[in-house]
Amino acid sequence: MSPQCNGRRQTDAFCTIDHIMQTDTISTMRIGILLLAAGSGSRFGGDIPKQYVEVAGQAIILHTLASLAAESRIAVVQPVLAAGDEHFAALVEDKHYPFELLPAVSGGAERSLSMQRGLDALPQDVELVAVHDAARPLPSRALLADVLDVAERYGAAVPGVAVVDTIKRIDANGKVLQTLQRNTLRAVQTPQVARRVWFEQALQQETGSLHKHTDDASLLEAAGFDVYMSRGDSRNRKITTIEDLNWLESELQDDGGVTR
Repeated sequence: MSPQCNGRRQTDAFCTIDHIMQTDTISTMRIGILLLAAGSGSRFGGDIPKQYVEVAGQAIILHTLASLAAESRIAVVQPVLAAGDEHFAALVEDKHYPFELLPAVSGGAERSLSMQRGLDALPQDVELVAVHDAARPLPSRALLADVLDVAERYGAAVPGVAVVDTIKRIDANGKVLQTLQRNTLRAVQTPQVARRVWFEQALQQETGSLHKHTDDASLLEAAGFDVYMSRGDSRNRKITTIEDLNWLESELQDDGGVTR
């Protein structure tokens, strides 16, 4: 047993959870998704936001919604869009999903502010919230099931993949300060999932520091909540650059244009 796993089984350089906590566990939570699409997408460029670029016959965000539809426990999806978004409503007008697609709300300048506005719009009976990037169109059914399972057991979870490159910490001048141990590192993805009350408490506690948190898990961590890692997937890639877009097109062509 690897000492880094602290009592958990290690396979493929990934610590998997072997046991279920016996306290404070809820297995029948009503689950909602915050679908974040309020960013500027400045790294991607182009005339329209990246989530609306068409790949394999439909906009990226529609591939994302189709992927989310594969997980039957998702009850509602709350889109959080940029102010003045004129694309989303027309795209989904005639679409039907197994979850309730709620009217979109406008996000804020920071990711955490967008999450706050999405949380405020969710129905009160949603107890477990998953925050997902709209431009991450290929979360697999297995990935979704795993991160929701782990979050239900422990309160909060994020999917992550093992880091394959050697990672070094440097100073402002580029001098190497430390070589980090790869087996303790993960590149995290979305959806990042937690109990709604945890997100709400973390947002309240970190009100003055929201700009520091580049993902949802770091917000929870700063507020003192434990976050567990579930298994990620290399196909669960965020479309950020033209190279990512070309990759997605190739993946969908290999799948016959169908998300899975």
